[in-house]
Amino acid sequence: MEEPVVQTPSTDDRNLAMLAHLLGIVSGFVGALIIWLIKKDQSAYVDEQGKEALNFQITMLIAFVGAWILVFILIGALLFPLLLVVNLVFCILAAVAASKGEHYRYPFAIRLLK
Repeated sequence: MEEPVVQTPSTDDRNLAMLAHLLGIVSGFVGALIIWLIKKDQSAYVDEQGKEALNFQITMLIAFVGAWILVFILIGALLFPLLLVVNLVFCILAAVAASKGEHYRYPFAIRLLK
């Protein structure tokens, strides 16, 4: 029985996947959405990592909306800085993994796109 051949992503694919993760820091889900829509049919790696970045940024958007609602009872004011740090750290971890060609999955993200 033959083992499946694992194809390593090209440098361009790794760079685009890394960019999809990093753009989440400054553009929310928009950057990952644009990269995913443009390259999803051309690269399986960019498709997978783009969906992962997009799912995480949508999860973060939902969390920020929840924190904004909780601002009125003062808990949300504490959540905003925490969410910013979580977004920054996980986006950087994902970008580093993507630049190495690894298949990164965020520890918590609502998987809307499969």
